[in-house]
Amino acid sequence: MAAAANPTSLESGPRIMRLVAECSRSRARAGELRLQHGPVATPVFMPVGTQATMKGITAEQLDALGCRICLGNTYHLGQRPGPELIQKAHGLHGFMNWPHNLLTDSGGFQMVSLVSLSEVTEEGVRFRSPYDGDETLLSPERSVEIQNALGSDIIMQLDDVVSSTVTGPRVEEAMHRSIRWLDRCIAAHRRPDKQNLFAIIQGGLDANLRATCLEEMTKRDVPGFAIGGLSGGESKGQFWKMVALSTSKLPKDKPRYLMGVGYVEEMGDCTTYGKQIPGDPGQGGMGYATDLVVCVALGCDMFDCVFPTRTARFGSALVPTGNLQLKKKQYEKDFRPIDPACACPTCQKHSRAFLHALLHSDNTASLHHLTVHNIAYQLRLMSAVRTSIVEKRFPDFVQDFMGTMYGDPALCPAWATEALASVGITLH
Repeated sequence: MAAAANPTSLESGPRIMRLVAECSRSRARAGELRLQHGPVATPVFMPVGTQATMKGITAEQLDALGCRICLGNTYHLGQRPGPELIQKAHGLHGFMNWPHNLLTDSGGFQMVSLVSLSEVTEEGVRFRSPYDGDETLLSPERSVEIQNALGSDIIMQLDDVVSSTVTGPRVEEAMHRSIRWLDRCIAAHRRPDKQNLFAIIQGGLDANLRATCLEEMTKRDVPGFAIGGLSGGESKGQFWKMVALSTSKLPKDKPRYLMGVGYVEEMGDCTTYGKQIPGDPGQGGMGYATDLVVCVALGCDMFDCVFPTRTARFGSALVPTGNLQLKKKQYEKDFRPIDPACACPTCQKHSRAFLHALLHSDNTASLHHLTVHNIAYQLRLMSAVRTSIVEKRFPDFVQDFMGTMYGDPALCPAWATEALASVGITLH
């Protein structure tokens, strides 16, 4: 078992979460993160900009959509352009000309995504660069050093990440090592007054291991906690139970960040979830939005995923009933906007027929327009969720959301129905 961190390093852990409202039936909460670059309303979806930019959308457009926090990746930014160059530009905010908040991942996920290029020891993770083949060591200390140089508002501990489908002693080893690495990150952190270090709960799909990690990590007075090691190929039934276990044991007065939710199952052809809408074969039910709503009900505050931007590059537009595959022929003469209720620039200015034509001409402008819309959809969804919590009607919102997405409660995914029932929301 990892020893507790030196209390002197934890005395002044900032309280960045202000709770605004809580659902009386489920675990859903509305809050506000008080960060260096302005307040962030929660629940919040955070777009992912791996290398200091979102694919298919500019920082100015993201700002105009109302986004107040987005992500960067420590491993990739540390490889190129490198923290030294970014520091000369007055940090990542100055480098990407972003006036709002940033969260940087620690680089731990690359242990899974670049598994063939990495080796994990107690010292850290040794990577062979996918760019030039050079070998580098990413230790807890180096991860924090890079993030301190980047100047992000929220930084993540380096954790020992294994795929959620891995079983056996490696999962326990990774969980205990993540606790030890958290203590090393806390000790290495040089800017706790300006950058908020989050711990990452590990333990795979083993409830006992995850409970042990929760017990140990919550002894450290860090500003926030992330739920890691999920959305890696496990069943949705396993997924939601680990989320629920985690939120049940995390402090109420600190933010809860569910990392990378929805990444695996929704990354294929963008129609793996749900039903086909009668009369509209190009419009499939889409489970990613369902993941977000269900996990808000389970008590999570913060979410990120590349899905909205990546699915745009497949010609898929997110709508309340799922998604529209705009390459399909039935949109060739459809002059309606993607979503008549959406106020984003794409829906205000362009028709489905126009976007269909762009997609078939291989014009990259189509991907740009769809990215703008998809991020707007995610931000609008989270805003609507938050409003329903504040107005004390979240269970009714969930009923309406699921009814619109799936039509008949019998068509809702069984895992979602079960997860919602576990926190007092019965679909009917």
